[in-house]
Amino acid sequence: MADTALQLDLSILFVVAVILIWFMIAYQLVLTVAGYFHFLGSMKERRAVDAMKFDFPRVAVLIPAHNEEKVIRRTLNAMLTFDYPPDRFEILVINDGSTDATETIVKEIAGRDRRVGLLSIPEGEGGKGKSRALNIGLRHTDAEFVAVYDADNTPVPSALRYLMAQLLLHPDLGAVLGKFRTVNRHRNLLTRFVNIETLSFQSILQAGRWKLFKISTLPGTNFVVRRRLLEELKGWDEEAITEDSELSIRIYMEGYHIKVIPYAITNEQEPETWSVWTKQRTRWVRGNNYVALKFFKEIPQFTNKWLAVDVLNLVALYYVFFIAIVASDILFVLSALGLIAIPLPGPYTAVWILAFVLFVLEILLALSYDREDSFRQIGLILLMYFTYCQIWIFIVGRALYLDLIRKEKRTWVKTVRFETPPAESK
Repeated sequence: MADTALQLDLSILFVVAVILIWFMIAYQLVLTVAGYFHFLGSMKERRAVDAMKFDFPRVAVLIPAHNEEKVIRRTLNAMLTFDYPPDRFEILVINDGSTDATETIVKEIAGRDRRVGLLSIPEGEGGKGKSRALNIGLRHTDAEFVAVYDADNTPVPSALRYLMAQLLLHPDLGAVLGKFRTVNRHRNLLTRFVNIETLSFQSILQAGRWKLFKISTLPGTNFVVRRRLLEELKGWDEEAITEDSELSIRIYMEGYHIKVIPYAITNEQEPETWSVWTKQRTRWVRGNNYVALKFFKEIPQFTNKWLAVDVLNLVALYYVFFIAIVASDILFVLSALGLIAIPLPGPYTAVWILAFVLFVLEILLALSYDREDSFRQIGLILLMYFTYCQIWIFIVGRALYLDLIRKEKRTWVKTVRFETPPAESK
């Protein structure tokens, strides 16, 4: 009798896990299709924007920089080539307590081009987080619009112009964001995985949510926000270590939208070692835990119902979907080893294979927008599913352990930079 009860319990657990996993897969499939139509519409939109003339306003480009000597020169040189009216934008580097040659390099470039400015936070007061650095930078400019870029970014010349064009065309937009590409994607297996992940996230989740619900989330870089709105919101939340997603929700709560502009492109560096990747991704999950807990209780007051859905989806991703994945993985392994039996009739093997095929096809479609859907990528996606994607379970578990068990204080941890050969950035 006990064995029968156990089998029944395991069967129920397995069915619930399968339902939850397939719910998320179905949702992602819908977003993939919507993202495809957003891609098509964006190409038409880009041609229309190219034919327009704009009276562009002043923009302040804020770059928080903490020990960025390996990348800051290339970043500033790239931004000085923006095809935006030269007298309408300034670049303000917030030197956040750097102990390397960051300040020296910025001063050298600022001496040659007055559009570059340097704001130095004293060493003892620096390194306290990107949100704090951005708030300090905001107080030192009176520009009507504020763009944010990470210190490792090399945007293409048209990026700022395309972002600003949409803000001028659509007063209901509080902010706009572009696409980021992985500049060091060919460095090793990890950077190839990250490249696939980031392109898929942007082309499926970001573009798909915008197309269907007019919802998207600011990334940490390559976005522009209205200064007036930032002041109304009292800047960035300095307790948030994923300040971008936190600010996104408050922008929507004010009644504005955030639009995805996939043809406004920047190149950025991604982690090249697993240790750096683990620290960065753990920070992301812990930061999103903070955001979910901060706004979860406010969901009933959201006037934008799709924003409520998006916050619930964030909660579901970390607290429901990954639990279902872990449960199904454990049951699968135990069943394969003959340690348990789940006597459920049904085509569960076919269901699993179909889910896997959908995963591969969705990723390939997303990669095709950037012409990276080669035959070789199929092998990488297959390998990625069984390795990189499964490691995310560890990352989520680690973040939950640090937040819920150890109750460790959330602190902003800078991502380590690497030397990137110029040829690789092409």
